[in-house]
Amino acid sequence: MLVKNSTSSAAGFDPWLGIGQMPIETGIALQKELLGAYEKAGCAWLARVKAEVELWTELAAKLAAAHTLAEAFDAYGKSVAQRMQMSVQDGQRLLHDSQEITQRITKAVSSGQLTRQSGST
Repeated sequence: MLVKNSTSSAAGFDPWLGIGQMPIETGIALQKELLGAYEKAGCAWLARVKAEVELWTELAAKLAAAHTLAEAFDAYGKSVAQRMQMSVQDGQRLLHDSQEITQRITKAVSSGQLTRQSGST
C-alpha cells in the first residue's frame, strides 16, 4: 500500500495493485486496525498451541499410567478424537481470522481509502 504525506501534492499510483496514494493519517489508522486484528488472532493461536501441548502431555501421563493395552488404546483413541475436534476448530478459526482481515481491508477500499485518486493513470 502506498502512503503519502497529506501535505504532499504528488499523486502516485501503483500499477500492480491498482491502489492510489492515501493520506498518511488514513494509512496509519488502517495499519493500527489491521495490527489489532493480527494481535487478536495471534493470541487465539497461542492459546491453541498451549491446548495442544496440554493434550499430548495428558496423553503421555495416561499412557504411562495405563496397566493394560486396552487402557492405553482407549486413552490414545480419546486423545486422537479430541485432536481431530481441535483440527476442526483450527479450520474455523483460520476462516474467521481471514474473513475479519479481509473485511477490514474491503471496508477501507469501499470507503475510498485505498482507491485511485482522480487524475491518476
